[in-house]
Amino acid sequence: MLDLSTWNLTLPVGVPAATIDTPLLAGGYQDHYFQSKNGAIFFWAPVNGTTTSGSAYPRTELRETYASGQHRNWTYSQANNFLTATLRITQVPSNGLIAFGQIHSTQGSQPPVMLGYQYLPGTGYGNVTLAIRNTPTQPSSRKIVLSEQVQLNQDFSYRINLAANGTLVVHLLEPSGAIKQWQDKLDSSWAAYPMYFKAGVYTLDNTGNETEAGAARFNYLLIEHR
Repeated sequence: MLDLSTWNLTLPVGVPAATIDTPLLAGGYQDHYFQSKNGAIFFWAPVNGTTTSGSAYPRTELRETYASGQHRNWTYSQANNFLTATLRITQVPSNGLIAFGQIHSTQGSQPPVMLGYQYLPGTGYGNVTLAIRNTPTQPSSRKIVLSEQVQLNQDFSYRINLAANGTLVVHLLEPSGAIKQWQDKLDSSWAAYPMYFKAGVYTLDNTGNETEAGAARFNYLLIEHR
């Protein structure tokens, strides 16, 4: 399932980076950085792309909205909140690092939850990582390695579940079929912060030319608030 009717799209062009509103995106928008075809959506974000305010890195990334295009923001106590995706990482920049799924907050530039991929040169594999910021005022995140068994161009799946009681569960289905799970509880200081899901490619590198980029293909992407 790839329903683009509840997302907008940030592109690494313009100053600040451009936004494609939900109705235009859902109507079949395509460009150099984003394509939706053959049952998949493709994201590409070069290291020399422009950035959003408050960020040093380029992104071609979806942001949760209502069908009208209005931003959808929620506090986690309102529902049981899910972001589920199947994807493959198809390109990484020279430092090997991109992010592909987030829970972000409307307050502050640092997200509480970020899923990333760190390619390990010479191995053929990369680590799927989870970065958690324990409190809204914490300046840095702690990083957990969920998997060391994902190659470039291999499909894998994830589900982020933030429950109404603040419990965060991240499931990862490796290409081998193995399932990894991580669970903890967000600090209650996050309870008052409006949040939203993001998915796509956030290239965590800004050095080099257009031949360096992060890229991914998503075959499945679904938001649920139950």
